[in-house]
Amino acid sequence: MDIYQKLAILSDSAKYDVSCSSSGAVSNFQKGMIGCNHQSGICHTFTEDGRCVSLLKVLFTNFCIYDCAYCINRVSNDIRRAAFSPRELADLTVNFYKRNYIEGLFLSSGIFESEDKTMTLLIKALEILRFEYRFNGYVHLKLIPGASRELIARACQLATRVSSNLELPSAKSLKLLAPQKTQQKLMLPLKEARDISLEKEKKPIPMSTQIIIGATPESDFEILRLSSNLYQKALLKRVYYSAYIPTNDDKNLPSVTTAPPTLREHRLYQADWLLRFYGFGYHEILEKRPDLDLELDPKTVWALDHMALFPVEINRAPKEMLIRVPGIGIRGAQKIIRARRFSALRFETLKKLGISLKRARYFITVGGKYYAQKQLYPEEIRKALTKPVRKKLYQPSLFDTYIPAATGEL
Repeated sequence: MDIYQKLAILSDSAKYDVSCSSSGAVSNFQKGMIGCNHQSGICHTFTEDGRCVSLLKVLFTNFCIYDCAYCINRVSNDIRRAAFSPRELADLTVNFYKRNYIEGLFLSSGIFESEDKTMTLLIKALEILRFEYRFNGYVHLKLIPGASRELIARACQLATRVSSNLELPSAKSLKLLAPQKTQQKLMLPLKEARDISLEKEKKPIPMSTQIIIGATPESDFEILRLSSNLYQKALLKRVYYSAYIPTNDDKNLPSVTTAPPTLREHRLYQADWLLRFYGFGYHEILEKRPDLDLELDPKTVWALDHMALFPVEINRAPKEMLIRVPGIGIRGAQKIIRARRFSALRFETLKKLGISLKRARYFITVGGKYYAQKQLYPEEIRKALTKPVRKKLYQPSLFDTYIPAATGEL
């Protein structure tokens, strides 16, 4: 099997890992035209300052000793298997980098023979990259749960970012669908990476994880509670939510004809944004219901549940209250606060500042005036803001590629 066959197999096997954003788009070459995308394992992620970075996203191997019911690479599946050598992977990464295809590497793997054996091979590939090729670019490495602390420490030295997938929201679900794994085992690499990086660098290495949504019956409240606890313990910089894509037939899994819950996933990303940047607690977001509303974003739902706090006066409200107004994000609140230092704001000024008045007008006054024609009851506001949810029939495909929902200010 040549290197390109391996790349085709192992990049396709990596597409279900969403701990970095992926394009997954394909367009065929046509003579006389420029721009040709290929499902070759090139994906895109975004840095904190907003830059888009292209990564080689690939598994080291899709051989795996585990038999997780939801995983396409489970040992009992009859699929094409492949594995790179550390040298092959390092050469491939550097050659792609020199051709300006990529700026970094996203590397994960199935469990080959044992956890320590797999982690050792991944580290060997990174050592070739870092020391022989002197590659100083971005490397996101998946830690292998069950690998020794020494190997985890070495991985943290070589990688820019590390992650370990918790996969399912509860220990009960793991026992049902992945009996060879436990929540404690999956959590341990994150704890060790945090502690090791704090000991040596005095700050935690950036870490993320992935949780599969819709394969098991946990509520959104349980999922957000888990995410909130992980953020509070400084274990993670980011949680990725992956709508379950049916790939296997199993009595304990949703039917393969079931559509992935992508809208639910999108609402979880919006709620997660509120946890990380807006000062909301998970209990605030879901204090009256177990699951997120699919018709409206979670901040709008919270505001409708707390209409006694609204409308707020734009010219006087503090930042903490402005960012809780639907349609006003953190940047919008900062713009408002800066602008009102010079003069009282008018409704037209808010339009110029880029505030989403379609939602915000129901929850604000400007100079004491309410601009939503008349003050409405929550049910009437909901009706005005709600758009019909269109359901599409899902047809599974061999080339299904996951694209994480875009998130932004709410």
